[in-house]
Amino acid sequence: MDATDAPPRLTRLTFHGPLSEARAAALVRRLTAAAPPATVLDIGCGWGELMLRVLEAAPDATGVGLDLSEDDLARGRANAEARGVSGRVRFVRESAVGTAHGPADLVLCLGATQALSDAEAPAHTAAALHALRRLVTPNGRVLLGEGFWQRPPTRAELAAMWPGASASEHHDLAGLVDLAVAAGFRPAWIETANDDEWEEFESAYQSDVEEWLATHADHPSAKETRERVDRHRSMWLRGYRGVLGLAYLTLVPVD
Repeated sequence: MDATDAPPRLTRLTFHGPLSEARAAALVRRLTAAAPPATVLDIGCGWGELMLRVLEAAPDATGVGLDLSEDDLARGRANAEARGVSGRVRFVRESAVGTAHGPADLVLCLGATQALSDAEAPAHTAAALHALRRLVTPNGRVLLGEGFWQRPPTRAELAAMWPGASASEHHDLAGLVDLAVAAGFRPAWIETANDDEWEEFESAYQSDVEEWLATHADHPSAKETRERVDRHRSMWLRGYRGVLGLAYLTLVPVD
């Protein structure tokens, strides 16, 4: 299979996570209005959509995005070029573990704490928060997007999730905020993705491939692709839907 007949990849997603346009706009306003950052560091950036919006709102700022997916990084570079901010941002293919980038005035880490630590879940969350504390300037801000259990998952729900899913791999929201405080932050703002944001994300995540499968049923890769998307949909609908949450924490480092 070559690139011309492969299923499209994530073209329906604006953000690589459950984040609405309204929430994104509010986050950008909150992070840039009072004291616009001069430097932005995006950990596990993907195509860095929120970072680009911050740079548009803070025209004197520069940004660096770190990720291991060259496809996503290329998408970010193309978007930056199209929006006239390419001279102020770099997309770097690099692990964030022990990164020499930073400290930055604004550090974004949205669904990417695993990129900051080699520790196993749930210990990686605390390790990532300590790394983020090192990466932010005094008086800067960290925007952390991190999973948490909205309620304890049942055995049946865990069995329907990803392989090896465990009730211990996430904290509840209060426990997550406690970890941020223990790492040297104060939580300036606590919010969580709502059901509409999750449904839009999960649907957009699969939509390209679902429509491709409807018209490529006999394609050599259709069976494998169908099994993959059916497995993901089942994990969501039978496993973590309404159980796994995503918190957006705006964190201020303690002097």
